[in-house]
Amino acid sequence: MMLITFLVVVLRYGFGLGFIALQESVTYLHATVFLLGAAYTFADDEQVRVDIFYRNFNLRQKAWVNAVGGIVFLLPLSLFLLVISWQFVADSWAIREGSGDAGGIEAVYLLKSLLPLSAFALAIQGLADTLRSSLILISDTSCD
Repeated sequence: MMLITFLVVVLRYGFGLGFIALQESVTYLHATVFLLGAAYTFADDEQVRVDIFYRNFNLRQKAWVNAVGGIVFLLPLSLFLLVISWQFVADSWAIREGSGDAGGIEAVYLLKSLLPLSAFALAIQGLADTLRSSLILISDTSCD
């Protein structure tokens, strides 16, 4: 992404050449990193959280926060994103939506497909984390 951005700048300002598809590819890559990286980041427990209290919690308390957070917030949000994006993506696929700019990438429908895919991946990871937290709550009573 960085090299493509560098190339776009050099071509534009150094040689007076502009390629819309090249510029759009940076946006596509950026969206891909964020949308598909969300579940991966969550899996590695690297997501942003308000850590003022959480960092001092014991394993059982953290499991409660994670389980409740997954059930109340993450899973409903993932389901909402999946449902709300489905028709949006289906309509884009139906017309094989392309770039609004001449010379752009003619695969906007593929980019939009990352929305439900991201929601699905996040839901699966959220479910796994919620189940893991539930197992800690059920089996480990020595963490109090």
